[in-house]
Amino acid sequence: MNRKQKKTLIRIIISAALLVLCSAASYMIDFPRWALLIMYLVPYLVIGYDILLKAGRGIVNGQVFDENFLMALATVGAVLLGEFREGAAVMLFYQIGELFQSAAVGKSRRNIAALMDIRPDYANVERGESVVTVDPGEVETGSVIVVKPGEKIPIDGVICEGHTSLDMSALTGESVPVSVSEGGEVKSGCINMTGLVKIRTTREFGESTVSKILELVENSSAKKSRSENFISRFAGYYTPAVCAGAAALAVMGPAARIIMGLTPEWSGWIMRALTFLVISCPCALVISIPLSFFAGIGGAGREGVLVKGSNYLEALSKTKCVVFDKTGTLTKGVFEVTRVCAEGIDEAALLEYVALAESGSNHPIAKSLRNAVPAIDKTRVSGIEEIAGEGVTAVVDGKRISVGSERLMRREGAPAQCADSEGTAIHAAVDGVYAGYIVISDVIKPTAAEAVAAIKKRGVERTVMLTGDSAETAETVAAGVGIDEFYSGLLPADKVSRVEALLSEKPAKSTLAFVGDGINDAPVISRADVGIAMGALGSDAAIEAADVVLMDDNPVKIARALKIAKKCMAIVYENIIFALGVKVVCLVLGAFGMANMWLAIFADVGVMIIAVLNAIRALKIK
Repeated sequence: MNRKQKKTLIRIIISAALLVLCSAASYMIDFPRWALLIMYLVPYLVIGYDILLKAGRGIVNGQVFDENFLMALATVGAVLLGEFREGAAVMLFYQIGELFQSAAVGKSRRNIAALMDIRPDYANVERGESVVTVDPGEVETGSVIVVKPGEKIPIDGVICEGHTSLDMSALTGESVPVSVSEGGEVKSGCINMTGLVKIRTTREFGESTVSKILELVENSSAKKSRSENFISRFAGYYTPAVCAGAAALAVMGPAARIIMGLTPEWSGWIMRALTFLVISCPCALVISIPLSFFAGIGGAGREGVLVKGSNYLEALSKTKCVVFDKTGTLTKGVFEVTRVCAEGIDEAALLEYVALAESGSNHPIAKSLRNAVPAIDKTRVSGIEEIAGEGVTAVVDGKRISVGSERLMRREGAPAQCADSEGTAIHAAVDGVYAGYIVISDVIKPTAAEAVAAIKKRGVERTVMLTGDSAETAETVAAGVGIDEFYSGLLPADKVSRVEALLSEKPAKSTLAFVGDGINDAPVISRADVGIAMGALGSDAAIEAADVVLMDDNPVKIARALKIAKKCMAIVYENIIFALGVKVVCLVLGAFGMANMWLAIFADVGVMIIAVLNAIRALKIK
């Protein structure tokens, strides 16, 4: 609780105590009206002086119709009509509601602040033989920084000395530590858990991951949803309208009685009008709707899902079609050995021969072949010769090993006798005899099928995959993860055209989301109704182009983002319907004289408290 909230709480306690004493005294002693006025003015002014001042400033500045004006007018009117206790009580309960609302907003902001506690305060820079502590903004690209256990990594870079485990939960929402060693990339905002490491920076602080994330979250409140804009416009017309309605109630009721030859009963009708004003105060709507979105964005951030604004959260909740890129989104984006087909030789021996023959190459396929063998003894290899576009030949343990394409096999006099269409086949021959092939494929992520199933449970009616790979590979991946339809052999421009065609086919008032790895999918991400960049930690292209950024490469978080968006919108609609429904009923009762000031307090403060409690549920959606 901050200082302002503490002062308000103290005023509430003092005012409430004084109000109880005044009420008790008035029941025991028959005070004259002027004495009662003075007695009740003390608790009234203790709790309400700031509201009166704000209302006065609003009138002077031409901003008359706000909640401060309504409260001031209603309570002053009640006091002038002799309803001293009711006037003070209305102001007291209004301030209790305001304190509660302030505490709820503070809780939401603290959750956001906890998420944003990734901002580093300093960086330890190695300069010669010494280490100097400086502001992260002063560190130049290429500098070597020292990060001790327990410290935040201040700037993106590559480990040049040491190894450690990183706590990346503030960025990705995942609590499992990640091990990194020399040569590994690290992102700012992570916490070094175990060992001292030296990092050579690859960016300036202003361009680091932590700065990009902070800027994204800080600007998210500027992009309002349609619901928020509706409430803002609604309040602009609603408040003057209810003031006019209250004035008409105060004048037309007595006028009608005069016409009918009855006594006007001015005080009773004015009291109805003041009750009408208290009931009509739009605090519940004006406060709870933005708070719901604020809490939803904060709750998503805690899960490693960064939403750039409440308008994107609202659009995400209406998603009926999700389009996926394949590589890096549904698959790992790296080659792995998925099948070994040997002829006349043991499979393990074939894989070892091929890995040894490829031991001198830096090609990604060669690396994946070497990674499939636990240990490689390069002393067993000699005479490595690379044949451009075809493969390599080498001598392993005195045997001539040829590894590569079908063309190389024909050149070696050992034509390939089998093939595999579900990946890239690497053929091999031993001493001129065909020995089989090894299939290298981009492996489906373990959680991809679970993610697609979860997305469909969230109300998505159509799932589509776009890829530049062959139809056979695309069909295998689509079937493996449960995608409804796929389009293969697409260039980046073709993907944009396909998304535009899908946009024209989607149901009215629904949205289409495109999910990509955020590096080379920026044009398609920008074209979709909702662009989602997945595994985009540190990717400038992703953070700039996407509307929603998933900070790791787990596709299950797409379903989490959909769930959070739908739950947040459900809370928004609950609050709108509840607040308007209660107010309409109470306004009708007030207009017909069937509601007193205590019911008015519930219709204002009670409804606001219930709506705010409902709104902060969006912080923790499981």
